[in-house]
Amino acid sequence: MSCGRGIAYRVDRQYPYFHHLKKAVIIGSGFAGLSVACFMAKAGLDTTVLEKQDMPGGRARKLAADGFVFDMGPSWYWMPEVFERFFSFFDKKVADYYQLDRLDPSYRIYWPDCRMDIPADYTALRKLFESIEAGSAGRLDQFMMEAEYKYKVGINKLVYKPGLSLTEFLDMDLLKGIFKLDVFTSMKEHIGKYFKNIRLRQLMEFPTLFLGALAEDTPALYSLMNYADIKLGTWYPQGGMYKVVEGMYSLAKELGVKFLFDMDVSEIKVADRKANGVVAKDPWLEEHFYDADVVIGAADYHYLEMNLLPKKSRTYSKEYWDSRVMAPSCLLYFVGLNRKLKDIRHHSLFFDTDFNEHGKEIYRTGKWPEDPLFYVCTASVTDRTVATAGNENLFFLIPVATGLQGDTEELRETYFQKILTRFEEKTGQSVRDAIIYKKTYSVSNFLNDYNSFKGNAYGLANTLRQTAILKPSCRSNKIKNVFFTGQLTVPGPGVPPSLISGEVVAREALKYLNNHSTPLKSG
Repeated sequence: MSCGRGIAYRVDRQYPYFHHLKKAVIIGSGFAGLSVACFMAKAGLDTTVLEKQDMPGGRARKLAADGFVFDMGPSWYWMPEVFERFFSFFDKKVADYYQLDRLDPSYRIYWPDCRMDIPADYTALRKLFESIEAGSAGRLDQFMMEAEYKYKVGINKLVYKPGLSLTEFLDMDLLKGIFKLDVFTSMKEHIGKYFKNIRLRQLMEFPTLFLGALAEDTPALYSLMNYADIKLGTWYPQGGMYKVVEGMYSLAKELGVKFLFDMDVSEIKVADRKANGVVAKDPWLEEHFYDADVVIGAADYHYLEMNLLPKKSRTYSKEYWDSRVMAPSCLLYFVGLNRKLKDIRHHSLFFDTDFNEHGKEIYRTGKWPEDPLFYVCTASVTDRTVATAGNENLFFLIPVATGLQGDTEELRETYFQKILTRFEEKTGQSVRDAIIYKKTYSVSNFLNDYNSFKGNAYGLANTLRQTAILKPSCRSNKIKNVFFTGQLTVPGPGVPPSLISGEVVAREALKYLNNHSTPLKSG
């Protein structure tokens, strides 16, 4: 429809027509970047995504080599309804893009003297709890009732808020249930009220690892993650987590989003408290300018502010960022074997050393761990496509502190040999002689590849003092049309929160455009 000058575009049902096609430039194509790009394109904007790497996905890239395919980032699929909600906005379903299967058992835990499979079936889980601690099945029921309440209130009333004002949370349901949400109690204290057995307590504390903080520093509100784990389940997209990236990428292209890869953004151009575009360098270091009505940073928030904006245009200082509590970084190993292993689960957690000591080394002392916990994903036990026939695909992860120095290949190899010995002992199988592919990845790679603040892997820890309005704002306080999405802003770290972050920030960006554009009446 043309009317007056140029072409009028409807931004969304709730937004008016505009005199000219608005342009959105998005920096980064991780889950949050893909999410916000889809929403902006659906709203009618000319949307361009600039990505430093040669493929979409950001930290969720894939690595394909020698017949093996590895997810380089997230490997857990929780909260499936968040993904369904995302695709439903575009009249799509998850099944349109990838096949999803629930894992059973959800995962295996290796303790110092035994192992434990966590069943997907809740009745079976109750029996497991009761066999470990008398009376714990009934207490688990009570715990899960509270966790379900927190999950439903948290999802419906908290996580879809932009966190720009306290008035957002003046909701009667929230106010009535403020004490039931356990905002001022720690996860460690909350879990301790229900379970005395150390293994059950560590099992219930485990999901806080996804939140990037010790259980004693994480609000008990986040027992909602136990509901996500136990009741909603652990799932796997056939082909790996990168299939989710590919699905979102395909959707974005269907919506008209333009992607430019191998583009390293070097500056956000600002004049009169407004960004007018973005400068990016191609692989030949030639600069290109992309004009924009709105700029959305979906890459590392700290880097975008401290390196791409002039000092006077930054909301936060160096001191502010240095005072933030960061979620961990990681030591990662992508390993291919030339034979299959026996009796291995898709997800395995090795809690066979001091749980609390490793946590303190990450969050308190900030040093390389002495005897770390670690995680192994063996996707090839579930998915034949991630390794050639007869081979096994292993992904090892050691959580480590951010900002560590001395990330050398020698150090990485030392840790690999440590955890490999424990893996062989606990599984009763030799692995060293079967390795035909190995690649390592850690702090320095996060810094170089993602401009990650202090080399973090998961973003900002979800402590009480870094929740909602206390997180870095999703909207610049200095530049009218610059917004931020992803794991360093609302709602927090993790894949589902990143999808939500994209939706929340798109809504705020569209409000800005609505308030700063000359509308045309329909007709």
